[in-house]
Amino acid sequence: MDYPQIAQRVFHTPLLAAPAKAAAFVAGFGPRLLGGPVTIEGAEATKEARSRPVASVLDERLEDEIRAGRRSPFRSIDGVAVIPVTGSLIHRGSYIGESFSGHQTYEGISAQLTAAAESPMVRGVALELDSFGGEVAGCFELADEIRALSAQKPVWAFISAHAFSGAYAIASQADRIIIPRSGGAGSIGVICMHADQSERLEASGVRVTVISAGAHKGDGNPYEPLPEAVREDLQRECEDLRQLFAETVAEGRGARLTVEAALATEARTFIGGQAVEAGLADEVDNPRAAFERFVAQINGRPAPAPRTASKQGAETMSEPTSTSTPPASPTASAPAQPAPSATAPEQSAPTPAPDAPQAPAPPRPPAPAPPTSAPGSRRS
Repeated sequence: MDYPQIAQRVFHTPLLAAPAKAAAFVAGFGPRLLGGPVTIEGAEATKEARSRPVASVLDERLEDEIRAGRRSPFRSIDGVAVIPVTGSLIHRGSYIGESFSGHQTYEGISAQLTAAAESPMVRGVALELDSFGGEVAGCFELADEIRALSAQKPVWAFISAHAFSGAYAIASQADRIIIPRSGGAGSIGVICMHADQSERLEASGVRVTVISAGAHKGDGNPYEPLPEAVREDLQRECEDLRQLFAETVAEGRGARLTVEAALATEARTFIGGQAVEAGLADEVDNPRAAFERFVAQINGRPAPAPRTASKQGAETMSEPTSTSTPPASPTASAPAQPAPSATAPEQSAPTPAPDAPQAPAPPRPPAPAPPTSAPGSRRS
């Protein structure tokens, strides 16, 4: 295993990762990378369940292989491409899906999105998310691709467990975000870690001399304590990336989560209905049940009935008001029109006149039945 390469991608570089994820990685893997015990300042490590592997290894010409029909880029269910976004997210890698080591590449997800956009058999895209985030490089560019795809075909995001940090940047570009009651979303922020090995090296009798050209070339090296000026530079870089993160989220969420609202979360994470109230998601539902509704909508079929009363109640309870928008249309070329009679029952129902004083009111004919909603209309 290439430990120096892994260390280079983790330390002294901003990450779009949940703090607990970063701390857990350093606590568990840091001693192998750095050769000794690791002390983590300002964070506590928590145990995280390992995502199930769904790797499909390809050669480096991903899109050419897919176009040639030699590889299947995704699972397709009734015209809906299912694209998982799971594990630790990194920039590049010549494969699609999650690797056996538990990471997935933005490059591979991009290849899947390109194939879905080009396939005439795909009428909608479902993003299945369970990730604590990952690298900055490539994340915002992938978010732009998802937003562009959603202008062509409906894209829904289904959070199966977590969509934190970089994973939420991806989910935020979907037309609609579904979150389970115990699912998590958010962590709109940036984290950067510096490993100071100076004391360990000194104890082992090793002194490293850094020779560089350029006043800042050696900034943040692991062989000396982090100078305050360098810390401030890294802090400034993190703040700039956080601003870009919030702007990217707002591009996808629109009025549901503005730049100011995204920044105001201060990288907090939200569970279930809290995420809906904060504008980070659109409804609380079981991901599988919501996916069935999405497939039915894409294929012009009636939505399946809720499986249990409790699920129906949970979904009704979680229907957002100001933070919600209607789901995307089944086809990009024929957007669904709002039902003209959605408010007709209140407007057309006649108001009975008050009874005349000291005289019985004349018999009134029965009130006409209110018109029914147009076929296919639904509450969002």
